Amino acid sequence: MVANQKGRYSKFIRPISVSLDLLVITLLAFFFFEELNLDFFLFETYQVVCWILIAFFVGFYEVYRFTTPVEILSKILKQSIVFLLVVIAYFPFAKNSLFSGKAVALFMTSSFILIVFIKYLLFYYLKKYRIVTGSNFRNAVIIGYSEEAINLKELFEKRNDYGYRFFGFFSDKKSNENIKGKVSEIKEFVINNKIDEIYCSLNEITNEQLKDLVEFADENNKTIKFIPDTKQIFSKNLKIDYYEMFPVLSLQRTLLHEPITKTFKRIFDIVFSLCVIVFLLSWLVPLLALLIKLESKGPVFFKQGRPGLDEEEFFCYKFRSMQMNHTTEKEASKNDPRVTKIGRFLRKTSLDELPQFFNVLLGDMSVVGPRPHLWSQNRVYGNRVKKYMVRHYVKPGITGLAQVKGFRGEIETDEDMINRIKLDVFYIENWSFVLDIKIIFQTVINIFRGEEKAY
Repeated sequence: MVANQKGRYSKFIRPISVSLDLLVITLLAFFFFEELNLDFFLFETYQVVCWILIAFFVGFYEVYRFTTPVEILSKILKQSIVFLLVVIAYFPFAKNSLFSGKAVALFMTSSFILIVFIKYLLFYYLKKYRIVTGSNFRNAVIIGYSEEAINLKELFEKRNDYGYRFFGFFSDKKSNENIKGKVSEIKEFVINNKIDEIYCSLNEITNEQLKDLVEFADENNKTIKFIPDTKQIFSKNLKIDYYEMFPVLSLQRTLLHEPITKTFKRIFDIVFSLCVIVFLLSWLVPLLALLIKLESKGPVFFKQGRPGLDEEEFFCYKFRSMQMNHTTEKEASKNDPRVTKIGRFLRKTSLDELPQFFNVLLGDMSVVGPRPHLWSQNRVYGNRVKKYMVRHYVKPGITGLAQVKGFRGEIETDEDMINRIKLDVFYIENWSFVLDIKIIFQTVINIFRGEEKAY
């Protein structure tokens, strides 16, 4: 009877999550602020109200079955930072109360750890619950039989932790064994099969059909969502503006183009690169320089012109890992005879890239971003691969999303470059500081683990 079950308990998930978080901050405040002479009734009222208001504005509890763990962590960080400022702001106005930086730090750290634990436990429990029991799911149908519609259906089937059960396609334009019926037949099917969500391909139905379908969804408490067929456009961030009462969609520039984000990312780059240069490169450079010099003649560092931000050329620095040669525009391949023994180790561990932290400090590169390609690759793939030039809208990085996902090293087919560009564009259009931190951590893990295509 699993097929007849619905996610009837979903409405309780958010209240439970809110209640648990409020319980955590309430109990921990009693524990850590006991000796600060606070009026606890007033303080608890203050922090509970503030927590709920902050959560509303940052969308803290807007976590859905398709929300990624990175998005959840980003929400937690935003909530925690603003809540910390709110808690500190209370003390100057509380009569006769004491302020203890240590108590506040312990309170916030403990709250953060517990709330992260509870949120992820609930998130993963629901995923496992859907997989094991088949409960807490949504029944779905799709209007249209386009490539995007088929991809969505395959996603439903592949990601059963999302909790969707796909019941079929409806289309007036195509007819095959996968099509359940015409668009006019969908209402009866939705009612009889207790469908929760209707996904609609925008080029499949007329305006009249769309209007009728929206009214049907409103009347029967069904959710209707739309699949954009112009994927290349709608994959970007869209912003809705109103000209009086008239809604207009416009393509929104990414966060990486915002002045505040640029400044924040630049400050992070400077601090991070200085730490690496002072605490790592200060002793590692002399050691590696000696090893490089002992094996082969030539300079310690290799300098090469690469296209950077807005396709402006800069000189990218590396530890020299090859014998001196005149084929520097040819990328390294497996068992490349130009690579030295120490160079092979440097490439395998990505240590040859460390001098690029000087490029970061100089402002030519960022710690995280699309990797800078060779000029020869730019010429070959610039017009061959869609959105290739988008990667030049931001500074190139020492590491990037494509690299940690395994798309690094030699380009053997066009597909290798296409996959790399897809991830570069995704990073640019979906940047967050949490994503940067995740990429940095994954890079460090890959260094110790070693990578198959690092040669």
